[in-house]
Amino acid sequence: MHVLIVDDHPGFRTQARALLEAEGFDVVGEAADGASGLDAAALLGPEVVLLDVHLPDLDGFEVASRLTDGGGGPAVVLVSSRDGSDFGPLVGRSGAKGFIPKAELSGAALRALVQ
Repeated sequence: MHVLIVDDHPGFRTQARALLEAEGFDVVGEAADGASGLDAAALLGPEVVLLDVHLPDLDGFEVASRLTDGGGGPAVVLVSSRDGSDFGPLVGRSGAKGFIPKAELSGAALRALVQ
């Protein structure tokens, strides 16, 4: 499964890449903000976008909405260091498949949401 990681923290991107690659995912790219994430998704065509809620330009909900608008785009899974309950119905309305707290990211958790 081809994954794009969009997060403004280089340390998290590095950790997420290592974890997902160790669990059989193919990380095809990384981006540090929403605009770059949209560009990378268009260029790389990932099956899954692991997307931080808090980005320096566009928030993750807006990016998720743009990626999933009209269907046929990648599966989007939102992540944050905050708990998913902090975001109420925003996750569902964004078009994302779901939410994983950063501390609980695993290949199994990601697969469960996108398969």
